[in-house]
Amino acid sequence: MSASVFLITPPFTQLNTPYPATAYLKGFLNTKNITAFQADLGIEVTLALFCKQGLQRLFVKVENAPNPLSENAARILALKDDYISTIDAVILFLQGKNATLAHLICKRDFLPEASRFAQTDDLNWAFGTMGTQDKAKHLATMYLEDLSDLIMECVDVHFGFSRYAERLGRSANSFDELYTALQQPYTFIDEILIDILKKHMAEVQPKLVAVSVPFPGNLYTSLRCGQWIKENYPAVKVAMGGGFANTELRSLSDTRVFEFFDFITLDDGEAPIENLVAYIEGTKTIVELKRTFTLINNTVTYINNKACADYKQGQVGTPDYSDFLLDKYISAIEVVNPMHSLWSDGRWNKLTMAHGCYWGKCTFCDISLDYIKLYEPAAAQLLCDRMETIIAQTGENGFHFVDEAAPPALMRALALEILKRKLTVSWWTNVRFEKSFTKDLCLLLKASGCIAVSGGLEVASDRLLALIDKGITVAQVARVNRNFTEAGIMVHAYLMYGFPTQTAQETIDSLEMVRQLFKLGVLQSAFWHLFTMTAHSPVGLHPEKYQVKKQTEAIGTFANNDIAHIDLTGADHETFGFGLKKSLFNFMHGLCLDDPLNKWFEFKVPKTKVAPDYIANALNEPEDVLYKPNAKIVWLGNKPTAEHFVKSKKGNHWPMVSLTFQSKKETLNIKLDEAQGLWFKDMLEKLSVANLKTYTLQEVKASYEAAGLEDFELFWDNKPISTMNKVGLLRL
Repeated sequence: MSASVFLITPPFTQLNTPYPATAYLKGFLNTKNITAFQADLGIEVTLALFCKQGLQRLFVKVENAPNPLSENAARILALKDDYISTIDAVILFLQGKNATLAHLICKRDFLPEASRFAQTDDLNWAFGTMGTQDKAKHLATMYLEDLSDLIMECVDVHFGFSRYAERLGRSANSFDELYTALQQPYTFIDEILIDILKKHMAEVQPKLVAVSVPFPGNLYTSLRCGQWIKENYPAVKVAMGGGFANTELRSLSDTRVFEFFDFITLDDGEAPIENLVAYIEGTKTIVELKRTFTLINNTVTYINNKACADYKQGQVGTPDYSDFLLDKYISAIEVVNPMHSLWSDGRWNKLTMAHGCYWGKCTFCDISLDYIKLYEPAAAQLLCDRMETIIAQTGENGFHFVDEAAPPALMRALALEILKRKLTVSWWTNVRFEKSFTKDLCLLLKASGCIAVSGGLEVASDRLLALIDKGITVAQVARVNRNFTEAGIMVHAYLMYGFPTQTAQETIDSLEMVRQLFKLGVLQSAFWHLFTMTAHSPVGLHPEKYQVKKQTEAIGTFANNDIAHIDLTGADHETFGFGLKKSLFNFMHGLCLDDPLNKWFEFKVPKTKVAPDYIANALNEPEDVLYKPNAKIVWLGNKPTAEHFVKSKKGNHWPMVSLTFQSKKETLNIKLDEAQGLWFKDMLEKLSVANLKTYTLQEVKASYEAAGLEDFELFWDNKPISTMNKVGLLRL
């Protein structure tokens, strides 16, 4: 099992699926014939902790804890035998290997219950339509969360399933607190982590260990890994990269960090890791490294060989998911939110349609950084090739495209390619709610397997959306969301409060917009986020333009991204947080949709100025869809059956044809003039998505007129042809 490079994701990211960074890098290293082994230490630590033996060790630690136990911890300890006897069965159930246990779990007398279950008294409204399996997953998740609370109280204050020691890593301008924590004896979780790392290092015997740190919650454990490797394998080089480094460590200057890592790389990892391997093997010098911090003469030095170009999307290879314990991941349902359950439930293969963001203008976003600024889409055929390879490797056909915002034109091309190849896949992604998402495009995406989209509605206010440079309006978002919803694609909106200059009035008006979207059924899921100013966003780079003031100008020696700021003109934003989130929780479950908005707040708020029918009126506006002559016309349906008959009226007779279309859900019958009907039936075969050639609207019109038929627009734009998108005739 030895390999040149050992790729690590430290605890904790997700429990349901591997974080994809190391799979991307391993796929790239394959193209260079560089051997690599990868491990998700998060799932491995979780499984070592949440098993019979792990809980036995845990309860010994709890019994020896020096501090008196809370009432909740004392209850869990009293029920320790029940936890120890049920844990293995519960983990198997959450791994999808013990499905019948759901019935026992839902009886509410199988699992021991502590404080987390206080919020689960009435689950019928949440899971009445979702079924026994999901309800049981939620209850089993609460059971694990109870144990998590015990761990945090008694043995490891930093513990959290996806946020381990996050407070230590989030915007740590100084390395002092982290450094102090790393000088302490190992915590209970540290001991489990290091035991697993020790076994891997003995088997892999790498020359380079590359640690991916996507979030602040991975930082502490990444440093513990680096610390142990450098103490026990001093000849092995250790590098750190990933999302945390890319955003937070761009001005790193604290030399103590390099007691744990030899190198820290920024942005796309392919070229930097290839150069590191070459440097370690002696075929490149240190000045040839790419976007890499290292220590030279006890000074933190940034090396970026400009002569070394980054790789294009077509050159980076297919993500490789081998080595991961793919059958051991856990599907949990922590939050009763449709989109959050997608994030945490099920094993999703991760892919990217395009590098960067095709819009790249939002003023709250880090658009000055290369991972967003440099936009490069992959070809639809290449994406489908990669999907087929990954399906064959993992046995899973679900895909989460982790784009900043997937481009509509590429989504269309990908959907057509999926349908051409007859791939059976489920997929979801992040989008901009722009008008390109017409009713017909949404129907195409659904037909190809798209089940959900998430996108930024942000502050649901046209003034603030313009200030954000989002390029959308609330009314436009409502119509796009309706198109997705009516096609059967779930919609999740990212919502923001506290954007610079946002007033209390605008906050309440945004909430009213959200209430109407939920009431009219065009939005199924959402989440409010408090605006954070970041160093690499337009707001952070030019705060004076947005009437905010940085609370500190000093640049720290460690992490520098989130910036504390004062909004000189806006509301006291943080006071609105609880009410916004509480109202949204109810709206998502169809509750309190007609209640006055002031009920959600414990202080006086202004009355909304948004008309109660604002969204309804927006939905009633005709869609401004102008189909250009080069619009693609695609037929997704089956071959119709035809019956000829003669229509008679006042002594006149017309030969007619009746075409019957069978879709998966309905039967549609249309009657046409015989000549038109026969042409149309023949044309549908040519328009079939299975064909290599695609036809434009202009080509369809030319075919119609070549058949000697008249008034194409009258025929094409009116019933019954204009309603045939229901059975698969789409204008794209």
